[in-house]
Amino acid sequence: MSFQPKTQLLPFGAEAPDFNLSGVDGKKHSLHAVRGKTKAVVVIFACNHCPYVVAYEDRMIQITKDYLSKGVSVFVINANDEKNYPEDSFENMQERAKLKEYPYPYLRDADQKVATLFGAGCTPEVFLLDASLKHVYHGRIDDNWQDPKKVAHPHLRNALDAVLSGKPIARQETHPIGCSIKWTT
Repeated sequence: MSFQPKTQLLPFGAEAPDFNLSGVDGKKHSLHAVRGKTKAVVVIFACNHCPYVVAYEDRMIQITKDYLSKGVSVFVINANDEKNYPEDSFENMQERAKLKEYPYPYLRDADQKVATLFGAGCTPEVFLLDASLKHVYHGRIDDNWQDPKKVAHPHLRNALDAVLSGKPIARQETHPIGCSIKWTT
């Protein structure tokens, strides 16, 4: 049984907390390192084994490819307890990233501090930040995790397009759907 710490969702308009996490690429990645170099930042809490993440994985990859050239940075963070969920170990993250050829940094939040600071609770869960790293969208990628052909509302894409065009986001929050983050005991 995993213990979920009391977390509070990062408030809208608040600057996101910095992190310095190890990536499967062997490098450290910091949120503040992209400050002034990006038009928006997508932070997705995910993992290897959650069926919702697996269903969204190709869409996460495609969104990254579509928006990198538009000045958007993407970080995907795995905060799951690897002791009780060995499929989410750093080594298995490296294998998954290589297999799927992730175009984004896949990061390990081993002590779960980053997930706690963001107020994340499930996988996949999206936090969109503007160029000043302020929280502007929270929720899910789109409205149909099971079938990408039946998506009626591409929430993350809509939010990204609004941020990039300097317009208000029509729907700032959607309910994320997925597996709970597996907290350490």
